[in-house]
Amino acid sequence: MIYFDNSASSYTKPKCVQKAVLNALNFFTANPGRSGHKASIKTALEVEKVRSMVARHVGTTEENIVFTLNCTDALNLAILGSFRTGGHVVCTENEHNSVLRPLNHLCELDNTFSYSVAGQTGKVGIIWADIEKEICENTYMVIANHISNVNGDMADITTIGQKLKERNILFLVDGAQGGGHFKYDMKKQNINFLSLAPHKGFYSPQGVGALCLNGDTNLSPIRFGGTGTNSLELVQPQESPERFESGTLNTPAILGFGEGINFVEENFSLIQEKLEDLTTYLHYELSQLPIDIYTKTENTSGVFAFNIPGIDSVDVANYLDEHFDICVRSGFHCAPLKHKSLGTLDGGAVRVSFSYFNTYQEVEKLVFAIKTLLKKMK
Repeated sequence: MIYFDNSASSYTKPKCVQKAVLNALNFFTANPGRSGHKASIKTALEVEKVRSMVARHVGTTEENIVFTLNCTDALNLAILGSFRTGGHVVCTENEHNSVLRPLNHLCELDNTFSYSVAGQTGKVGIIWADIEKEICENTYMVIANHISNVNGDMADITTIGQKLKERNILFLVDGAQGGGHFKYDMKKQNINFLSLAPHKGFYSPQGVGALCLNGDTNLSPIRFGGTGTNSLELVQPQESPERFESGTLNTPAILGFGEGINFVEENFSLIQEKLEDLTTYLHYELSQLPIDIYTKTENTSGVFAFNIPGIDSVDVANYLDEHFDICVRSGFHCAPLKHKSLGTLDGGAVRVSFSYFNTYQEVEKLVFAIKTLLKKMK
């Protein structure tokens, strides 16, 4: 099997990640921080080590790292937890439904709330000018998808963050596709909220996400329950991260996340070079064929989208799967506004997404498979 759906979830996990998960299942199975015995404390200390690693990786402090159920949960916490009655939010046409649906929910919940969508005019992604024209007097937050999960378009988050800081507007960056592929520094980039999907660019297990905070954001919890602290009180604790981490944490996934960070940091340049080379190679090969390409040559983060005219994207993906055992993603990728802007609402697009563990030979087989399908059409 050739796996090219790493933007949905990375397939091959580094040995160090696998070992960390196995160790967690063997040695760190007590509920972290929920009891006072040695086993619980030992597990909690391992979790806190990872929290410290995430904080260092993104340029914030340990108490500002919140472990969530997944990246969608992290985005929901940032959006719903910072809601302001009568407020306005700006997002972009590149957003995932994990942003669009919470915003739509807030509109249904409170008719004084509104949001607007910034269209993309920048060649390789959203730029400040796109955001600025949508800001109004009651705008309190801007949400920007950093790297599009559809075609790899990349927002200029550094400039956007600086401009928003000058206006005292909160900045939420969806780093689902950027995490592991981009070096974030929340303080330097003036990011108030950063969501991460460890199972993608960090080659970690599914079942954990992270919302990284920077500064006083006045965030409210959206889930309530046991935190292991202040158990006699019927209200959530005020301290972060306990305020936002109700219930039992996914220790195996968190410890796997920690080793995923180590793997990425130790191999960051190699990973970036590999993704750039594979994306550029595929772009060159497919540009020679009669197909529609939606990824710019400048965007080489490992996400590539295309269509074969006259064939539905689902049919292309099914053909590659059934005849060549190649896994790609078809359809709308939970990003309807992006597909509207690309003009692909009638059938979506085929997405190829790479990881460090993919090879040039695999790309060659994909190109051969597409050429075979084109010949079959004739």
